[in-house]
Amino acid sequence: MGTVLSISPATKKGTIMDAEAAANGVHKNEKSIKKHSMFVSLSWKKLVANSAKKSAKKVNPNPPPPSDPPASQVALLNSENTKKSHQAEEKKPKAPIPVPVPTVPPQNNDSLTQGIRLSSVQKQPSSLCLVSPRRVIIQASTGELLRCLGDFMCRRCYKLKELTSGEVILWFRNIDRTLLLQGWQDQGFITPANLVFVYLLCQDTVTDGINNSNELQGTFQTCLYLAYSYMGNEISYPLKPFMIESNRDVFWDLSLSIIDRMSAKMLLLNSDPHFFTEVFQDLKNQREVSDSNLDR
Repeated sequence: MGTVLSISPATKKGTIMDAEAAANGVHKNEKSIKKHSMFVSLSWKKLVANSAKKSAKKVNPNPPPPSDPPASQVALLNSENTKKSHQAEEKKPKAPIPVPVPTVPPQNNDSLTQGIRLSSVQKQPSSLCLVSPRRVIIQASTGELLRCLGDFMCRRCYKLKELTSGEVILWFRNIDRTLLLQGWQDQGFITPANLVFVYLLCQDTVTDGINNSNELQGTFQTCLYLAYSYMGNEISYPLKPFMIESNRDVFWDLSLSIIDRMSAKMLLLNSDPHFFTEVFQDLKNQREVSDSNLDR
């Protein structure tokens, strides 16, 4: 018996075509895979190349030197740094400044007492207490020194029998009161120190040859004018309270004569305390001499 093999041509053709299609599909897949791999590799290389170029652009191994900031910005930064440094210094505790302690030179008790008493003279114009070069304490009030001045004038002008100490004091007080009332001075002139100055001028100017009350008043008030001008608190004083009619013609001649003779002593009285003490003691003694004077 034989075997019959039947082959259908359509089926064979179809099988061959299917085999070829499958082969072609595999071939196409391989080609697409190859194409995709080539595309991926090319894209990766291009991406790496581009990134290298970008990094080369971004990183510069030799950067250019920085440009200088403008002058205004530099000045602003300097001022801010200066302020910060000052603030830091102010916050720091400052070291204490050494203060020298004054020392008093050694001196004896007598000279210390003299300095204290001389300083008290300026604070108490109504009375005066001094220590003479012989260390004898001299103390007197304004009223007492006024009486001493009046007694001196009465004793010096012994030819004027009717002259009294009160009359001389009244001449002095009337002038001082007039200047106060008229506003020429703010405070009275009659103080112990000023009385010593007036006595210095009168001691040299008033002579025992005066035999007229008007002449004595004119001479005395001329001395007062110079004392006010030299020792007074004001810049200038009027002439009318000091000048009387009988002394008008000789007022300036007598004033210049007193200045020529007594200028050095007037300066010495204010510069030398020993000389001032001597004159002060001499004026204080006029009261005692007057009490013992039997001629009046």
